[in-house]
Amino acid sequence: MGLPTGIRALDDALGGLQPGRFYLIAAAPGAGSSLIATSAARTSALEQHQPVLYAASGLTRADIAARIVAAHLPVDYHRLRAGRLTPTEQDDTAALHHHLAQAPLYIDDGTDLTTDAITESVPDLPGLALIVVDRLQTTEDPRLPLSGPAQITDAAQALAHLARTHELPVLAAVDTDDPQLVAALSLDITITLARDADQIHATITERDLGPQATLTLHADLAHARITDPYASPTATTSAPQAPPPAAPPYAPAPTTQTPPQAPTSPSPDPTLTQPAPRRPSPRRTTPPPSQNGYANRDYSYFTGMITRAVDEALHDHDGDIAAATEALVKKAVPNAMALFEATRVGGNYEHTVYPETLEFLRKKTKDGADEIWEGRHNWTNTHLMDALQNGTHPPITVNALDTNASFLSAFKTHLPIGALIHDPHGGFDPKRSGIYRLPTRPTWHHPNLPDPIGNRREDGPVLLDDATIRLLIRCARLGLCEPPHITECWTSGASEGLLEKFRRVLTEARTDALKTDDTVTVEYIKSMYSKFTSTIGESSVNREIRRPDWMHIIRSQAFANLWYKSHRAHNNSLTVVRVRGTDELHVTGDWRTVFTEGRLTTQMKQKDQYHLPRKSAR
Repeated sequence: MGLPTGIRALDDALGGLQPGRFYLIAAAPGAGSSLIATSAARTSALEQHQPVLYAASGLTRADIAARIVAAHLPVDYHRLRAGRLTPTEQDDTAALHHHLAQAPLYIDDGTDLTTDAITESVPDLPGLALIVVDRLQTTEDPRLPLSGPAQITDAAQALAHLARTHELPVLAAVDTDDPQLVAALSLDITITLARDADQIHATITERDLGPQATLTLHADLAHARITDPYASPTATTSAPQAPPPAAPPYAPAPTTQTPPQAPTSPSPDPTLTQPAPRRPSPRRTTPPPSQNGYANRDYSYFTGMITRAVDEALHDHDGDIAAATEALVKKAVPNAMALFEATRVGGNYEHTVYPETLEFLRKKTKDGADEIWEGRHNWTNTHLMDALQNGTHPPITVNALDTNASFLSAFKTHLPIGALIHDPHGGFDPKRSGIYRLPTRPTWHHPNLPDPIGNRREDGPVLLDDATIRLLIRCARLGLCEPPHITECWTSGASEGLLEKFRRVLTEARTDALKTDDTVTVEYIKSMYSKFTSTIGESSVNREIRRPDWMHIIRSQAFANLWYKSHRAHNNSLTVVRVRGTDELHVTGDWRTVFTEGRLTTQMKQKDQYHLPRKSAR
């Protein structure tokens, strides 16, 4: 028996998806070919724990994730996309997102997706068990290589060859049931679908042997799935008589509420609703809801994802703090992405995870940089230093201050929601965010404050991101410089809330860890937010998202936040001596009258104290 598709009647007829064979699901748009592809992928990855490559052409990662969540729980697909889930459904959905991030499901929704790109990915995925291509499109679209009649023919032959040479089952959906086009492809197995209301008639045809079986399946479109005709389209859970034991992070939580308009139906076949095997339960269960969480919101479910991961690591390493911390740091990227996706459930906006990367956002070399300037600080008050050296200023005592979790605080920034759109006329719209071209570097004439766009010096036009532009606009309003002259821009509608819940959850978990001197959790959270920031650009470490524009904006927001602190110090009669990176602020004077001392994200701590001018060594 090959890999299951998740539809038992289809598996019985096919014998599962067999290695070395290419399966084409041919159906008119809306007839269900994509839903069978999704079913096969989620069944193999979530329930069989087999690595799956999901090549999505014309669909986004968010589209696929939503279909998987709706079908797997199940939960109403339209309410899921509209963000109108019940609290229990939200918890279940967030838990499944966490499980999805850990499952061996690799989604490629890049705009340059070709059969060559799919083939090249195979060696990079050890143990790959299934390739799903969703979908081949008959209408030619210049943005989609896997579209158009000629391209479909070539792609189908290439995928069939890929299946044979790599001994892998390959399943592809095509959005036509045209018998002439399908027959001309001459493929191993073709599954042709015809939809009649909530019934789908599937005909399985094998090359050289003709039609082999005809099945009638159920179209459960409310949950974005196709099921056996005898399977229940919805699942209800009766109210438990006693509180259930704590579930692992991805297990759907029991509910005492029947989903709206759920029809009464016989119990589903147990083989179709069998939950994914559970990992060993952590030593500590989810804490009770906090009574005074961040901004009076209860984030205990999300912070519980963090504490469970820490407990598991400590348990797996017999309480060895160093080993547990090292293990958690290695998992920081996938776990951070899982937490981020969980916090986005029910959000007002659905962000684009893999927009086309603009040329100036591409690295010129593997370890090089792109063309975006960030307001990176490496500033020294040279006017003060000269006065100290020539003796016209008395010696000073400098306090080297450090901001806490600078990148975490920078998550509160205006991020572009969708792909960046070019506007050749430039200008600035506060409701949008992105990248802006200025004809020349803005001038700065304040010797006692750092330049808002850092120390980089080059002639000609400059490309600045949204956080730096907003800082320059703020400086102009303060009368410190001229407003930025934007001649060209690439922007999308913006939201300051895309990472806000993610930020609040990490902040609350970090605060709780600091209270108990939990160094493992503090280091784990630090790794999560710092690696999230550094890997959302062009990084092979994080395949879940590709937003170099976000990476630049978050980093520049951290630089901007430090500039605001230096300006605050200056306005409160402290002398700013040095500003470094995202977190170093060196000042003279009683800094505790300006900033609160501590380790919270809103506080500052003193790392060092030194005297200037330094005594010369004799």
